Amino acid sequence: MTSFSTEQRDALLATAREAASRAYAPYSKFHVGAALLMADGSVVTGANVENASYGLSLCAETVAVASILSSETRGRLEAVAVTGGAPGAPGEGDTVSPCGRCRQILNEIAQLGGTDPLVWCDGKDGVIEMRLSELLPHAFGPANLL
Repeated sequence: MTSFSTEQRDALLATAREAASRAYAPYSKFHVGAALLMADGSVVTGANVENASYGLSLCAETVAVASILSSETRGRLEAVAVTGGAPGAPGEGDTVSPCGRCRQILNEIAQLGGTDPLVWCDGKDGVIEMRLSELLPHAFGPANLL
């Protein structure tokens, strides 16, 4: 398993905060940003995109994974940083972690690359670090369909 320095973690969280600044969240006013680090060193970001028909809204992690799967960036997912909060203040409220849907979506790309990425979630009380497999134990994925 890949290990990361505090500086690498903090840089990825800063990138997630920057992504949150681009969120389209006129209804909830809750901006979420995600930054996904791939094995080749590339970082793909996403921000939540709300819709007046709430069920059509997209989470930041989903936007980032869609970007990866629709580009040539595909590869091993090594780490994920997620942050959220009021506009201009992501990471300053309660800790935000991927929702259940996003955990499954992150699992899809992780299983495709054979990884168990670190997930960093920040908030006013600091950073929570865990593996994706801790967030989604006994996950269903591509291997279950073979």
